[in-house]
Amino acid sequence: MSASPEPASSDHLPRDLTVYLVARFALVAVVAWVLSLVGVPLLVSLLIGLVVGLPLGLLLFRGLNARVTAGLAKRNESRARARAALRAQLRGDLQSGSGDEAA
Repeated sequence: MSASPEPASSDHLPRDLTVYLVARFALVAVVAWVLSLVGVPLLVSLLIGLVVGLPLGLLLFRGLNARVTAGLAKRNESRARARAALRAQLRGDLQSGSGDEAA
């Protein structure tokens, strides 16, 4: 059905991250709304919604969390490679030059 979900995960990182954050905060809002319908004061229901909704979101949105985590790891890996290449350039090391070693 899906050709290759791995390469697409880094391309869709901003979208996945936005959807994940909105879904987690929507879950907090739903929990707070249900509690306020029961008669719990709004501030207390928001605090309970945060305490209950955020950990519950980790369980309910596990697949989306895995996609976001994989995308962030891939981005951090490429940034670390670019940072290492820049440091090597600043030191004067030649990454893809001749095999000569200057002494």
